[in-house]
Amino acid sequence: MSTVTEGGARSAAASRIPVLLYHAVMDEPPRWIAEFTVTPRQFAAQLDVIRDSGRTPVTVGALAAHFAGTAPLPPRPVVLTFDDGFADLPGRTAEALAARALPATAYLTTGAITPRGRSLLPPAPMMPLGQARILEEYGIEVGGHTVSHPQLDTLAGAALRRELTQSKAELEDALGHRIRHLAYPHGYNSPAVRRAARAAGYATGAAVRHAFSSERDESYRIARLIVRRRHTLADVAAWMRGEGARAAPYNDAPRTVGWRFYRRTRAWVKGPVFAG
Repeated sequence: MSTVTEGGARSAAASRIPVLLYHAVMDEPPRWIAEFTVTPRQFAAQLDVIRDSGRTPVTVGALAAHFAGTAPLPPRPVVLTFDDGFADLPGRTAEALAARALPATAYLTTGAITPRGRSLLPPAPMMPLGQARILEEYGIEVGGHTVSHPQLDTLAGAALRRELTQSKAELEDALGHRIRHLAYPHGYNSPAVRRAARAAGYATGAAVRHAFSSERDESYRIARLIVRRRHTLADVAAWMRGEGARAAPYNDAPRTVGWRFYRRTRAWVKGPVFAG
């Protein structure tokens, strides 16, 4: 009996897909993003754990193909994602990934990386949009992360569409090809946001949820594990084993729905709010 139980547990863990969410990789980050920043030394050590875990690194595009039924996933995949477009990304961060043959997906906030762009992100060193091509040269898939980084689930129809379509168009103009993947700022989404993402031409939408994705996850609400500076190598190793978090898909908790209602009401009164 115990053998069956242990085998079932191993099978469940193997079916969990760690999709890691990174932000900045730097030694002295601005205070507002410090919690979600790792140092270059931490990052390199974490990448070594990922590389040596026996998992197969893939991009979000591979997840999209699986969800669309057009291509299978490899055994025990892992996905690395980066949000916003901090200045380290097309430099030493991309180099560290390439040195270990680790592909990734980067979601760029266009208003924060274009001259005279409009963004709700607080000041921080950001990459210029012109360096998006460098990311692709390093094997990093580029996706959209809106124009201004708002709480998308608080926006009305026209403003929501503008955030999704304008950023997509700016990235497509810069790279010369379609942009198919989106990450919701701070993971904030709703049924209406997910419908708008599909209508805008995205094939996937990445949330946060601090959970494992899975082969049954929702293509417009892909669960990710958010990497914080307090996370240890043991935490990363546990995620590679499929341990330490729940697995999607699952319904939003009542508290999540209530928090969305509160934020939406506040935005109607005060206007768009930074998602962070």
